[in-house]
Amino acid sequence: MNWKKIVLAVTILLSVCIYFLFFHKDKNLKYIPENADIVVLLDVKKATRQYISSFITHPSKWFEEGKKDENKISIKNSGLEIPDFLQIFHLNKTNISEWYTILEIEDKKKFSAFLKSWQFVNDGKNRFKNSRVFIKIEGEKCIVGTSNLNFNNIGKPFSQNFRNNELNADSFLKDGLGSISFITELRTQNFSIILNDDEIEVKNDENSINFESLITDLEKKTQFLQTELDSENIKKISSFFNKNLSDSISVNSLKMSANLLEVSDTIISYGYDDNFNEIEKVNYQKIVQPDYEILLQSSNPDKTWSYFQNKKWINPQNQFTAIPFQPNLISKNGMQILIKSARKSVKIQESRNQNFIFVKNNPLLFSSFKTLNNPIFKNIEYLFYGNKNQDYSVKIKFKKDKYPLILR
Repeated sequence: MNWKKIVLAVTILLSVCIYFLFFHKDKNLKYIPENADIVVLLDVKKATRQYISSFITHPSKWFEEGKKDENKISIKNSGLEIPDFLQIFHLNKTNISEWYTILEIEDKKKFSAFLKSWQFVNDGKNRFKNSRVFIKIEGEKCIVGTSNLNFNNIGKPFSQNFRNNELNADSFLKDGLGSISFITELRTQNFSIILNDDEIEVKNDENSINFESLITDLEKKTQFLQTELDSENIKKISSFFNKNLSDSISVNSLKMSANLLEVSDTIISYGYDDNFNEIEKVNYQKIVQPDYEILLQSSNPDKTWSYFQNKKWINPQNQFTAIPFQPNLISKNGMQILIKSARKSVKIQESRNQNFIFVKNNPLLFSSFKTLNNPIFKNIEYLFYGNKNQDYSVKIKFKKDKYPLILR
């Protein structure tokens, strides 16, 4: 047989296998429900290609032994079918911490072993849970969520509203490793998720604004937190927590600056000596508290002040109790309302006439918030949110490492 023909046939066969393994995708989105208001898509095959490319270009990674827990079965061997586009969604009018995805079960025996290896407890009625994840089995598929409160409220798929024409991934995702889409009755806003060596960036597809000069300037400052927002951004951000808050307080702009400081806290307790005389015991402990200053510009400061009072957020000592870090002082001067820490305030920098939130990582965070005391959060340098006109950008910057994020 002609060796050239054999080589050609093998090359064609190998190319076809590589195409179907790494490039061919089923773009139909079967399980996004009609009552979803936020959809996150992850291009699984693109993530696989990016991982392999990074692995090949970092030979030192080849000889590292990964930490494996022999008692736990990997997702790869879980008996679940991993779709080409992982579809994660949030339901309308539910807590922002509640997220769900639906996966098909290929092998129930393997899936049962997977649940057992990850210490999922059967909660009855085909429901399972461990410390953080909840699962409900429905026939040949399972619902995975960060909560079990709304398993029964997941609506029928969008496809049933469009004569069984399933949604296509191209409607949500253009470039990047994934996308975040906000769905309303009027329109859908898509934001690309881009994974670089040391950062994760989320931005809308039409974004033409470069926020790097602003970020560079903010990095030079010593403050832990710097914020400047107009009324539209306040409204959008507050809608995640309280849809009516922005309208109620009539705030046109917000500026904030804060530092973290470790201070000594005095704890006074009382006991009794051997003669049953009451004695005072004084102990000291180190706690982390912020020094901060918040400036609110209001179109109707009297309305804003009355709203705070009606909510009982202002006590007789003129302290703003909605902020848990005490003591502080709140005052009104013309169209402005100022809230600042009583011990030592942090002066707000000059106005940049931009909308941003910048949070710089600080080691003091980890002693105060145990949930942040893990390698992922410790390796973050800063979080940034920026907006100008119709352009939005969110960036999570990680510390430099010998490996890109996808290999860490």
